[in-house]
Amino acid sequence: MQARIGGRPLRFLIAGGLNTLVGLTFYPLLLWAVPLMRTHYLAALGIAQVACLLFAYVTYKYGVFRTQGNMAREFGAFSGFYLFNYAANWAILPLLVETAGAHPSVVQTGFNLIVIATSWFWHSRVTFRAAERTA
Repeated sequence: MQARIGGRPLRFLIAGGLNTLVGLTFYPLLLWAVPLMRTHYLAALGIAQVACLLFAYVTYKYGVFRTQGNMAREFGAFSGFYLFNYAANWAILPLLVETAGAHPSVVQTGFNLIVIATSWFWHSRVTFRAAERTA
């Protein structure tokens, strides 16, 4: 029971909290810190997504699942999950901002919540599945 308390699910929650904090703050901070990004909010979104994707991969690979090797396969599966979410985000963000008048940061928060809700299942069963069997 002790190993379970400090095990992978707890590490995932901690890394997820850190990644959520970074994900929820990076985009609004970029919009705030770089006035040009307010007009070009989709460019800001792209920058934020790349930075946050790389940060999240490193935290999950080394901090949560602690896998060795398999970087190309794992990063492909990891980024594939997020690319799917990003594609939906890129399609819906302009629609909600331009037609519904929603604030970009509010829309991004909603997308982050969706990603949080589904990422454990994807990463534990697909991205880092070899580590799941051995750890």
